[in-house]
Amino acid sequence: MISARERLANHAILVVFAVIALFPMVGVVARALSLPDLDVSAFADAWTDGHFATYMRNSLIVTAATVTAGTLLSIMAGYALGTLAFRGAGALFLLLLAGLSIPTEAVVIPLYFDLRSAGLDNTYAGVVLPQTAQSVAFGAFWMRAYFRSVPRSLLEAARMDGASSWTTLWRVLVPMGRPAILTMIVLTTMWTWNEFLIPLVILNADDGVRTAPLGLSFFQGGHQTDYTLLMAGALIVAAPVVVVYLFLQRHFIAGMLSGAIKE
Repeated sequence: MISARERLANHAILVVFAVIALFPMVGVVARALSLPDLDVSAFADAWTDGHFATYMRNSLIVTAATVTAGTLLSIMAGYALGTLAFRGAGALFLLLLAGLSIPTEAVVIPLYFDLRSAGLDNTYAGVVLPQTAQSVAFGAFWMRAYFRSVPRSLLEAARMDGASSWTTLWRVLVPMGRPAILTMIVLTTMWTWNEFLIPLVILNADDGVRTAPLGLSFFQGGHQTDYTLLMAGALIVAAPVVVVYLFLQRHFIAGMLSGAIKE
């Protein structure tokens, strides 16, 4: 049992770290709103001057496509690696782990030339495909751990009832693994939305397909001294990720605490 003194100390430490984490954000919001005047005109100006309607639409398309494809592939790959015994499963899992360990900076240049030779530079597909591969490398690892934690008796009971592997996956295991899956979705959504390097290299010539973080960088270059507009633009770009986390935070915390990555 945790004593009252230990609980108080834990809460005090959490409060200190929360203040450290939130203090910069408070400054950004205060500058964007021109407090204490509470002027929201900077958001409208930033939205118009920075063409954020186009950039946000592009990021939404890229993120939705990447997260959808990555989630489906990760669930199926994790199920196969976690529950099905087949030749080469160990080698395939190690290959996925290698994908997690290779930094984007090491492969982005050859990736660009490969995509350009296929005619995929300056396209949504050119950004979605590599980011889907990145999300699957993590997602398969995450979901494999979840599926390995499922009791074998549950899988055997499903087989005895005549359920196929496909039915067992989608009718039994996926509903049970909702916290783990939603946690993966939240993480991949944040990573995909905030990705900067791949869009910077792949989307180098077409302003119409720039993503929001990339558009914010160009907006910053044209408004280097107008900090109110810059803070407003930064909040516009960050808002969707914050909203997603707020709606799914309970599932996210449940997935993190459920031992989804515990072998």
